[in-house]
Amino acid sequence: MKNWIKVASATAIAIALSASAANAAWEKVVVATEGAYPPFNMVDENGKLIGFDVDFANKLCETAKIECEIVAQDWDGMIPGLLAKKYDAIIAQMSITEERKRSIDFTNYYSSTPAVFVGKDGMKIEAYKDGEVMEDALDGLVIGVQRSTTHANFLEDNFPSIEIRMYGSQDEALLDLTAGRVDATLADSGTLEDWLKSDAGKGYGFVSNQFAPREWFGDGAGIGIRQEDQDLKEILNKAMDEMLANGSYAELNKKYFPAINLHPN
Repeated sequence: MKNWIKVASATAIAIALSASAANAAWEKVVVATEGAYPPFNMVDENGKLIGFDVDFANKLCETAKIECEIVAQDWDGMIPGLLAKKYDAIIAQMSITEERKRSIDFTNYYSSTPAVFVGKDGMKIEAYKDGEVMEDALDGLVIGVQRSTTHANFLEDNFPSIEIRMYGSQDEALLDLTAGRVDATLADSGTLEDWLKSDAGKGYGFVSNQFAPREWFGDGAGIGIRQEDQDLKEILNKAMDEMLANGSYAELNKKYFPAINLHPN
């Protein structure tokens, strides 16, 4: 029994030392976010990055006891910038998909919001119903979507004959929606719900059901990291678990999305 206790104690000490070494190797983490996907990430009137992703990143680093620097990065350059070591992690509502996992890795998911179409009040779109794509649902419509997203992939894969207009940010797609250049836009329900509450969103609403088939939308949004940085992945996952357990994640969720549970499991 004594020998077993000694082995167990030695194992526990080794694990603790390993965790300490990992944290020491990551005294500072540079995190990239987009700054153009409210309320997840955006820029205030003073040019400061704010939003759920920003608050989450700061709390995550605080929980992990590491310094956190948050920088802005255009969506199209998000993964190339990570691979070029411009920053160490991506916290920008990036969905965990098999395609992206071929070049980068992800932590466990930290949020999950279904997709939805937004258009003028009274419009009705049934693009995905009862687990099936409705192939003629968008016939004759012009749909705006942010490029290089799971939403864009869903549209391109399933509706090749319609006109799809790609934008560098979701804000640009919404501007063209209000200008009448597109009939509807597809994005996360969280960011679109926030827009509908604004003056610009008056006269518009959810015009479809909310959906998130895994084939296109993956396993929720995770923190993107380089494949070789498994020690950082372990640190961030552990800190995330602590946030979920101590209620600090729930506080952020309630602050930004009082009617949506971003982490249902």
